[in-house]
Amino acid sequence: MGRVCALALLLLTLFQGVMPSAAGALQEQVVVEVLRLQVPAADREVWLEAERQSWEPWLQAQSGFLKRRIYWDAEREEGMLLIHWASRQQWKGLATAEVERVQEHFDQLARQGSGRSDPHPFPLLFSGELIPQ
Repeated sequence: MGRVCALALLLLTLFQGVMPSAAGALQEQVVVEVLRLQVPAADREVWLEAERQSWEPWLQAQSGFLKRRIYWDAEREEGMLLIHWASRQQWKGLATAEVERVQEHFDQLARQGSGRSDPHPFPLLFSGELIPQ
C-alpha cells in the first residue's frame, strides 16, 4: 500500500509539472476557427461581397491572422469559413467590441445587398475550432 501511495504521489507531482506547459503549448500552436453560415443560393454573391468588404480587411490587420478559406455547400446552402490563427491566444485575445463592430458592418452590407431586413441575414449555424495535426 505504501508503494502505491508513493507512486500515486510521484505521478501527481509529475502530472502537475507537465500540465502548465501543455496548456501553454495549446495556446501557442496554430488553430483554425471554423464558422458555418446559412447562405441561400440566391444570395451567395452578396455574402461573398459582404465578406470581402468587412471581415477580409479587418482580419488582414489582426496580429496572429494567417489566412482564411471560404467554401460554399450548394446542397445545404451553407457557407463555411476556415480562419487560420498563429495561436489560440491571439485569436481569443481579439477585442469583443471590435468583433461586434465588424459583424454589424457585415450584417449591414448583407442586408443592403440581399434586400433582407433580418438583423443577421446569414445566421451562424456553427462555431468551433480545429487544431492541425
